[in-house]
Amino acid sequence: MSELPEDLDPIEVSLLNGIRSLSLRPRVAPTHDVPSGFAAVLFEAQVASRLVDHTARFLRSRGHGYYSISSAGHESDAAVALALRPTDPSLSHYRSGGFYMARAAQVSADGPELEPTDDVLRGILASVHEPITGGRHKVLGRKELNIIPLTSTIGSHLPRAVGLALSLDMEHPSPSFEPDSIVVAGIGDASLNHSTVQGAMNWAANMAHRGHRVPVLFLIEDNGLGISVPTPQDWVAQSTSGRWGLDYAAADGSDPAGVFTTTSALADQIRATGRPAILHLRTVRFLGHAGTDVEAAYRPAADIRADLERDPILGTAALLVQGGECEAEELVQWYLEERQAVRDRAMELSEEPRLDSAEEVIAAISPRHPDKVADLAKRLIGNGETGNGTKVGTGAEQPEQTEQRTLAQAINQALAQAMAASPEILVFGEDVGRKGGVYGVTRGLQKRFGTERVFDTILDEQAILGRALGAGLNGFIPVPEIQYLAYLHNAEDQLRGEAATMSFFSNGQYQNPMVVRIASFAYQKGFGGHYHNDNSVAVLRDIPGLLIAVPAHPSDAGSLLRTCLASAQADGTVSAFLEPIARYHTADLHEDGDGLWLAKTSGAGSEEHIPVGRARTYGSGLDLTIMTWGNGLFMSLRVQKQLRERDGINARVLDLRWLAPLPTEDMLREANVTGRVLI
Repeated sequence: MSELPEDLDPIEVSLLNGIRSLSLRPRVAPTHDVPSGFAAVLFEAQVASRLVDHTARFLRSRGHGYYSISSAGHESDAAVALALRPTDPSLSHYRSGGFYMARAAQVSADGPELEPTDDVLRGILASVHEPITGGRHKVLGRKELNIIPLTSTIGSHLPRAVGLALSLDMEHPSPSFEPDSIVVAGIGDASLNHSTVQGAMNWAANMAHRGHRVPVLFLIEDNGLGISVPTPQDWVAQSTSGRWGLDYAAADGSDPAGVFTTTSALADQIRATGRPAILHLRTVRFLGHAGTDVEAAYRPAADIRADLERDPILGTAALLVQGGECEAEELVQWYLEERQAVRDRAMELSEEPRLDSAEEVIAAISPRHPDKVADLAKRLIGNGETGNGTKVGTGAEQPEQTEQRTLAQAINQALAQAMAASPEILVFGEDVGRKGGVYGVTRGLQKRFGTERVFDTILDEQAILGRALGAGLNGFIPVPEIQYLAYLHNAEDQLRGEAATMSFFSNGQYQNPMVVRIASFAYQKGFGGHYHNDNSVAVLRDIPGLLIAVPAHPSDAGSLLRTCLASAQADGTVSAFLEPIARYHTADLHEDGDGLWLAKTSGAGSEEHIPVGRARTYGSGLDLTIMTWGNGLFMSLRVQKQLRERDGINARVLDLRWLAPLPTEDMLREANVTGRVLI
């Protein structure tokens, strides 16, 4: 028996000594039935993940690599992966390195061999050849593995996971995932306390209670710590095991066969019933929280030593040795050989190129193909038919095709035309179905297109946006409605941390196209309160890649909406469509009966789309340029008339129409015409 190398981490020393001690134990009959070869595949996946984590620190000691979160101690989730299908979409916990390695082994068994160790090392090194982000960030994800990349925000991906699970049962000509898939959503025990997580679990249970299939597996990887804060003993089990509408199972990560059989049974149950479930996986955490975290500063030494005895890799080694598949010393020597091989490979990969300009880094955030958008927008006008021979210009109580329309009616018409032309478009939100929206904007759409394409949601903005995030991943073009702009604020991270980052973190391989319609701004007569009159758009302007369109006049509404929808189809774009509430039903501009806030918006002869970032000028005055948007256009046009008639000042009014990106070219042009600007 050779001496162990001196440069081993104490965790490695404990593991290898523990494996060697297995040779002294009597062989025992297995307590769980597992497939032939299971333990060997699992051991290789777990060790690969562990070695990458140790190698990340090795690289940092030599000036290579970047901040990395370790999966060490959580490698029991590799057994979870082996109990599922490789086609099951996974939104994994950021400590799911073992899951990643095992999923790669599954896929490699039936196709070209993948190199998952290289994948994760390239992520640590920010190599441009890293397969999911292209060197932009170290995340776990790969399209061929159906592992969807995540940021490290706490639990924000769970609404997306539930939304994706709900979309699996919906009709789509070419869905991204198999209809009988299970969506896996991983979190840690500390994340269970987050309101987003609790809301997503409540939503899943609520939808199952209503009779919907919600095939989602919430995987709680419980290491007992939230960075340095301990989770109370038995809290995860007691708070989740009896939860209405959610099935529950628990497994100990130190018993890999038990993890596999428990997960397999639970997965079979989810597929058969469509009911959501929780898998409580008890794990340990090695190498601290992340980076250079030194847990000895806040954890008792006895607790750290106790965790070493529960090393999941040791449990898998016991399956191999006690099952007679190999000798303990063979595993030790194999580990040491792989350790050196991974280090050598890491140094080779450190020579690979990295992104070296801001333009390269941001290229994946929000691609733009204006010609394709223009072509798709034209198609969204359609031929005026629903597909069953009936006209679709508006809902049942709206004007005829040739009549003038209000802003609300123009939006309704554009939605109807687009839905008739593109069956993948969905419209949903609070009260948008039978009621037709609190302002009647979606009136008649459910009757015309059915309850699967136009439907009500629960009262939870995170769930509404999560439904859109998940449906977008599965090939749909969601048009969720947020009832008021102020209601968006408790769910903004679903746009900032999830929707707007997906293309960036997957280098465009995954997208979640959507157009979020939001009743916005102030000046509602007789209906006050800051929750119903809100101009807070700054938080949206700060989200990279987000389009923000503001239809002020009904003649622009349909064209702007078509541009946003076409951008979603062409580029996977996320748009916020801010609709001025106070102008929904306005008909007159200057005096009663003038009808100047109405417009003919039928497909024939109307503007097909408005290019992203292009404004509109009203008037040709040379004395003053007034720049505005939303409700400001209505007021500015009234002022424009007063200035001309009362003071002889001839002004032009520039309606921005887009708040992101701003129409800077048009703004500069109109400012230079007069030399005077009023905003």
